[in-house]
Amino acid sequence: MTHTMTPRERIIAAVERRSPDRVPIDIGGSSVTTIIGGAYERLKALLGITGETRYMKRKSRTVLLDERIAERLHADTRPLLPGNPDGWQDIYFADGSFRDEWGVVWAKAGEGHYAPVGNPLREADLDDLARFPWPDPLNPGRTRGLREQASRLHEQTDYAVVLSLPVGFVHQSQYLRGYQEYLMDLIRNPTFVEALMDKTLEFWLQLASAVLDEVGPYVDVIQFGDDVAFQDRPMVDPKRYRRMIKPRHKQMIDLLKRKSRAKVLYHCCGAVSTLIPDFIDIGVDALNPVQVSAAGMDTARLKAEFGDHIAFWGAIDTSRVLPAGSPQDVRDEVMRRIQDLGAGGGYVVASVHNIQDDVPPENILAMADAAYEFGRSTAL
Repeated sequence: MTHTMTPRERIIAAVERRSPDRVPIDIGGSSVTTIIGGAYERLKALLGITGETRYMKRKSRTVLLDERIAERLHADTRPLLPGNPDGWQDIYFADGSFRDEWGVVWAKAGEGHYAPVGNPLREADLDDLARFPWPDPLNPGRTRGLREQASRLHEQTDYAVVLSLPVGFVHQSQYLRGYQEYLMDLIRNPTFVEALMDKTLEFWLQLASAVLDEVGPYVDVIQFGDDVAFQDRPMVDPKRYRRMIKPRHKQMIDLLKRKSRAKVLYHCCGAVSTLIPDFIDIGVDALNPVQVSAAGMDTARLKAEFGDHIAFWGAIDTSRVLPAGSPQDVRDEVMRRIQDLGAGGGYVVASVHNIQDDVPPENILAMADAAYEFGRSTAL
């Protein structure tokens, strides 16, 4: 009989593709696997839990779960995030938009997410990159108190500690340059865009190194996100991806593995099935969010083709089932994904992306309870 594992043991076993005592659950453990503010407030009301809601990121309205809620959702993970830089506060404008420390202006459409609408390097050339006021990755505010928080989570709880690092060089370059301009640069202006990516990569590497100097011994999983795919295909052709993007992602992952023994959880939305061999090649331990609504992301096929080499973290549909399905539909979805991905380890139940505002609280509970129930039978 399988012994009862701690949450930390359960997560590590699953990511190492060993059979855990049950399929682990991540709700609230990272900046890409938590709940958005509106859905969280309704969940709090349903559970009768009061108290101020704390946020990971204001612009995405991603919440830090109340410990009582994390326990109710059977979550095996707890989050850890770098702090805000000293001497900087986002600059808000009369229309509700704001400018961040990179000079990017963000605006919210209705009740949805903030989107980058002001790109400071949209018209830039190589000389402008040299003159740009790059943020300081070593600002002490980013790591202040982080070691104490990480050591407390590691030593006083048995949950898996998940460190969420900022978005990678692809996203940050897009925010600075503009999405359309960045995509055109990859083909028409490679010298400039590679210089831009190297600048943003340098920031990320220095920040990640400083953070891991503080918390490396205490973290179990390190998450970062950098999308390289659309809904129906990769963002660029394979040769260009392997020449311009993959080697830089390898630098990021090499640093994480050099500075800690933590597993690397890479968040990449979209139709990534043809890129999974590349992710495995550069050392990705687990792939999130397993966007099942995207082309080629059939979970049974992914497990059969890649399950011996990489773990999957996510796969509970947020495009249709969680927001529009019944609690029974959610239970059926969870059972399907566990059946497809859970056998023999290699799967962590989580939603595809953060649980959005349109998800009823009853469906959040149905997802967590179904994962707890069905995950036991699959693991055994």
